[in-house]
Amino acid sequence: MKHILIVDDNKTNLVSAKNALADNYKVTAVTSGEQALKFLDKNVPDLILLDINMPEMDGFEVLERIKNIPECNHLPVIFLTADSDSETESRCLESGALDFIVKPFVPAVMLSRIGRILELEELRKGLVNRLDEKIKEVSDIKSKSLQDALTGLWNRAYTEDAVGTMLRTGVKGSLFMMDMDNFKAINDNYGHIAGDHILKMFAETLQKYASENDVVCRIGGDEFMTFVVGDKSKEELGSHAMNIIKDMAVHLEESKFETNSSVSVGIAQFPEDGNDFASLYNSADKALYYVKQNGKNSYHFFSDQSAKESERAGKTMDLNYLRDIMHRSDAGKGSYILDFDSFHHVYNFIRRTVERSNRNVQTILFTLNSESFREDPNEIEKAMELLESAVFASLRRVDVSARYSSRQMVVILVDANDENGSVVADRILGYFSRLYSGELRFSYDIVRMEGK
Repeated sequence: MKHILIVDDNKTNLVSAKNALADNYKVTAVTSGEQALKFLDKNVPDLILLDINMPEMDGFEVLERIKNIPECNHLPVIFLTADSDSETESRCLESGALDFIVKPFVPAVMLSRIGRILELEELRKGLVNRLDEKIKEVSDIKSKSLQDALTGLWNRAYTEDAVGTMLRTGVKGSLFMMDMDNFKAINDNYGHIAGDHILKMFAETLQKYASENDVVCRIGGDEFMTFVVGDKSKEELGSHAMNIIKDMAVHLEESKFETNSSVSVGIAQFPEDGNDFASLYNSADKALYYVKQNGKNSYHFFSDQSAKESERAGKTMDLNYLRDIMHRSDAGKGSYILDFDSFHHVYNFIRRTVERSNRNVQTILFTLNSESFREDPNEIEKAMELLESAVFASLRRVDVSARYSSRQMVVILVDANDENGSVVADRILGYFSRLYSGELRFSYDIVRMEGK
């Protein structure tokens, strides 16, 4: 039964109201506003019948105080009054009452009005509950859309927004780019269930060493990212990276995978290595690529890649850096489109030729445009593969190329001047546009190769 609280200082009115309502409702009767407030302190009825004219505290004051009780501020209230003038009616409704009943009341009329108000209240509660459910449902959907389904970590879109906001407000921190070395071998040799298990273990390891304000993300595949908040030293950041690498080494050893799998980590610091998310991400990606090309299973700071360069974000500097690191010899059997290690060997061979004969050789660096950084990693990989196809179809066998990072490709054109280089680069991008129908685009820069 619905519970009704009646507040009236006239005991005769209380008895009459209780008799009229007793067959249909549970009724509690009190004789003052103070008693009503004490009752409401521990009880929440479904409706209140409230007399206006009472000593010490009238009905309007009682209603105002009821609205300050969080559990009762939505309770429907019907005023009881001997005044039937329009001014009283207007004040009743303005104060928040849903209706008023004129004394002496007619039982049938009272029952009808109470029934109508309670019916409306049930509808209101139903709508509120449905609205709350929808808000929760939308919130859950939004939360899930920002999380990686496999690991529960944040996804790339959320991380870019969250980290970008922190960077814009001057929050210092470091971006860790990480991936599993030889992860494909786990999937190929032991199946995707085993691979998924390792990815979940990787996610748990990252969360283990993350602080409350850090942002931990799975970019896609076996690529992960953590934004470590705080102005930390290289020693602290290096220790953080090594903890992750060592823990995963233990997990992989316990899994008894014969794949020589490990973890590589690239680290870029804000604001030294980039002043926004895109530039910081690019720097961390370069540092990770450095680790991948120099033994894996370790970490590397972007700022350590060239002691002479304080800023590495510009593509011209990328080309100069590329030229410098290529001066070291490296074994490799060579091919038209080479892996980066093999590329070192071919590059040095061509450089020595340039040194001896002063031949014209151009180096072109193709770079995915910065506005494409929000794209899905799978889409980026697809674009990179089609760019490789365009390079293969557009160049001569004497020319060579390799990926410089996960979003860049370097090409060496033999016996080509500046003008020829631009023509070839435009031809490659034109061919790429015919192969690829998506939104991603590449730009390029060219420098002339020189001897030592």
